Amino acid sequence: MKKILLSLFVLVCLRGFAQDQVTKAPELKEGDGPYPQLIIRGVTLINGTGAPPNGPVDIVVKGNRIVQIRNVGNPGMPINPNRRPKLEQGGKELDCTGMYLMPGFIDMHGHIGGSQAPIAEYVFKLWMAHGITTVRDPGSGNGLDWTLDQKAKSEQNLITAPRIKAYTFFGMGSKTPISTPEQARAWVNENKAKGADGIKFFGAAPEIMDAALRENKKLGLRSACHHAQMDVARWNVVKSAEAGLTSMEHWYGLPESMLVGQTIQNYPVNYNYGNEQHRFEEAGKLWKQAAAPFSEKWNQVMNHLLELDFTIDPTFNIYEASRDLHRARRQEWHEDYTLPQLWKFYQPNRISHGSYWFNWGTEQEVAWKENYRLWMTFVNEYKNRGGRVTIGTDSGYIFELYGFSYIREMELLREAGFHPLEIIRSATLFGAQALGVDKDLGTVEVGKLADFAIVDQNPLENLQVLYGTGAIKLTEDNKVTRVGGVKYTIKDGIIYDAKKLLSDVKKIVEDEKKKTNFTIRQPGME
Repeated sequence: MKKILLSLFVLVCLRGFAQDQVTKAPELKEGDGPYPQLIIRGVTLINGTGAPPNGPVDIVVKGNRIVQIRNVGNPGMPINPNRRPKLEQGGKELDCTGMYLMPGFIDMHGHIGGSQAPIAEYVFKLWMAHGITTVRDPGSGNGLDWTLDQKAKSEQNLITAPRIKAYTFFGMGSKTPISTPEQARAWVNENKAKGADGIKFFGAAPEIMDAALRENKKLGLRSACHHAQMDVARWNVVKSAEAGLTSMEHWYGLPESMLVGQTIQNYPVNYNYGNEQHRFEEAGKLWKQAAAPFSEKWNQVMNHLLELDFTIDPTFNIYEASRDLHRARRQEWHEDYTLPQLWKFYQPNRISHGSYWFNWGTEQEVAWKENYRLWMTFVNEYKNRGGRVTIGTDSGYIFELYGFSYIREMELLREAGFHPLEIIRSATLFGAQALGVDKDLGTVEVGKLADFAIVDQNPLENLQVLYGTGAIKLTEDNKVTRVGGVKYTIKDGIIYDAKKLLSDVKKIVEDEKKKTNFTIRQPGME
């Protein structure tokens, strides 16, 4: 039975993934640079540490490293030319006067597409167009060799793509199902030898999880876990954290560690995990079964996770359709930026993972709204007590689109109670810390890599200006305009026109639609 369940976890996550079906990104030189010297002029800096904005500043980059950050004046006053760094021969100036610069964003839960989004260029450019310069692929569902190939090419800037951290689904590639601690430890060592950066777990027998997590930690690799219902009754988030898990994904396994008056989720007697309407409908009732916010048990679990320096990667966005299906499926970017294959995958379907809209309505959405309230309360308080909360999206499922969903995750953290500066810190420094790359990434500081997201509006005033489609603003003469959208994404000192990247995505979608004369139609209205 252990072998069957372990195989089931991998199978569930691989729904939508088909190895070798996703086309690799083309090897094209699309950005400008890197330069012997790049000076970004006149920006307001949001440095990712939680510090407030400061500017105007000039930022000097040599190759792919920040070498100087110089204040060049006062807000609203003419810039003092005597304070500006001088342009050297062969250097490049980028005039960003009045714009806002942040560290490149980090998506902690970014699958690089499967059969529903089988064009890596499409996925990568959606991420890069939204200022995302680093992505953790939790599972390498296209195959570890495939992911490592794209990772290497991204590191060399041979393709237009974020930096990639490649995790492997636990047990993937094993010749036989893992059924003993010895086999688990052996697989973990093989996984490191193959070049993986970490492991994505779903759950397994306690002795297997314990052995794998401890061995992985000993080897210096990182880990993530979606504590799936098939094993969460005997192994929850607290046990994973104690064994060395780096981060929990979503929220599964957390309320189960705080159940009151019971030890197992209150499943209906006709429940079947393989029926995703059952799975997600009942998941929406789970937080109400847990200890009340700020109660003794609730505090005990939170404080223990804090002691373990544990990371929570909530991915609020990926379940938002559960509380408002209409909003999710009518998001304005679907028309121009969602592939036909992906739109079809989103539709109610008993086979495609996350397409669980068999009979979804008011009762389910009201339950999920309460689920979110309780979930957000825990996450916000975890942050308030010094816990690390990161931003991940799990895009490509449940009407959530790569890149766009990242900005929506920021908005949902704001709803949970985060200050906008806390959100930027979660998107940058905390993500880098969770990945163990904060020496190079996550903040804008001298000596770090030149990864930036630049926008011509203040994102702290309105996070929606970070959407590729921008935010709606009415002019003084009563005209409707669009403002914002990331203007430049800079990775490794290479400047990418973010709006051009988004235009490329639109063209990819248009070409795919022409193949079958496809137009988006809402479910049941064909």
